[in-house]
Amino acid sequence: MILPSALLTDQYELIMAQGYWRLDMAEREAVFYLGYRSNPFDGNHVIACGLAEVIKFLTHYAFSESDIAYLQSCRAPDGGTLFSPKFLQYLSELKFTCDVDAVPEGTLIQPKEPFLRIQGPLLQCQLLETALMNFVNFASLIATKASRVYLAAQGDSIMEFGLRRAQGPDGGVTASRAAFIGGCHSTSNVLAGKLYGIPIQGTQAHSWIMAFPNELEAFRAFAKTMKSNTVLLVDTYDTVCGVKNAIIVGKELRSEGHDLAGVRLDSGDVGALSKITRKMLDEAGFEKTRIVVSGDLDEYRIEELKQSGAPINAWGVGTRLITSHDQPSLNTIYKLAAIKNSDDQWDYKLKVSDHVKKTTMAGIHQVRRYFTNDHFIGDCVYDLNLGITEEFLPGSDQYEDLLVPIFRKGNLLYEQPSILSMQSRTKTQLKQFLKNAESYPVTLEPKLSDLQKKLGAKIES
Repeated sequence: MILPSALLTDQYELIMAQGYWRLDMAEREAVFYLGYRSNPFDGNHVIACGLAEVIKFLTHYAFSESDIAYLQSCRAPDGGTLFSPKFLQYLSELKFTCDVDAVPEGTLIQPKEPFLRIQGPLLQCQLLETALMNFVNFASLIATKASRVYLAAQGDSIMEFGLRRAQGPDGGVTASRAAFIGGCHSTSNVLAGKLYGIPIQGTQAHSWIMAFPNELEAFRAFAKTMKSNTVLLVDTYDTVCGVKNAIIVGKELRSEGHDLAGVRLDSGDVGALSKITRKMLDEAGFEKTRIVVSGDLDEYRIEELKQSGAPINAWGVGTRLITSHDQPSLNTIYKLAAIKNSDDQWDYKLKVSDHVKKTTMAGIHQVRRYFTNDHFIGDCVYDLNLGITEEFLPGSDQYEDLLVPIFRKGNLLYEQPSILSMQSRTKTQLKQFLKNAESYPVTLEPKLSDLQKKLGAKIES
């Protein structure tokens, strides 16, 4: 596992940092924001995730002796040193002193909405760009994918099974945590269970069945070792025969005061097979035995099976969730939005583009969400200095400012909630959002919108 390091950055961040230092700009106060351009999966939301890693990284942010030694060894194209000794001395003494505000993990967010704002010395803000994007990009993508699976499953149990095909151990652990925050009920990833308190769950592999002379003996052996939670994988050879053997073992378990917890289907036409399996189990008196399905599942396949009436009770979702199979990255951005001039006044900054979605936002941003008790009404992005004109949107009776203080002058203020609280936040926000999901309004506060136009930005309607 890679430990947090100040070298978790791109080279050009350090090149720019050295430039700021040489031009006496390093300590100029600046504001950057981290957001994203468009919703992934052709969807209508993102679930913010990854703040815990941001906090861990910033709490221990420093350039170690070995970091400095490595940077001393780096060479410019002409063979000279890439970084000056005095700049490296500056880095060796650097202390993190920025203010950071962010939306809590499990918060549902939209394009245009910053979900992290950092204010402090320009050099520090610049150096943190790559790491902060790395921490929130993949985690938020997986949490969002998991939230879509959660919605598709309509209350059924979801087990995340993806570690073996994840992008390395770090990616696997990060994804298991994010998937739980996004709505999964458990994980097969034992390390993630230990680190984050996620319930762990699993059944058996085909190799267990194949290790015994026949399927029935394999089922009996497994039931003997796992009487209180016997879930049998029934499709190693012939699924219908597998279900028959599972029923035999289920009756034997009942004679000992236990029961058959479930059977798992992992291949074939699981929709049709689940109906056959349910009929066989019910006729044998195993109405409460669950049918668990796995094998290349995602929200689309789950929704399809639900619509077909497949009597499936639990879903083991692996590769397509843990790798975000249909979209490999969230298009996050990290942009300078304001910087103080020589008169100690804020100069607002934005990047202008003919592609409206690539035009950035100037300002020191906050996001206000308007809602009633049962659903969200809409969001408004506003500037902290310019303020906000309308206290409420029509139809709303409450509001919440989404960005909360995390660090002040480098000191951690935020007390992280439990991972169960983060998951509960996700589920509550999805429920409150769904009523207006297809046309959810996100507006710029009029004064901020006017500022954008004044600075030459094209505003997307």
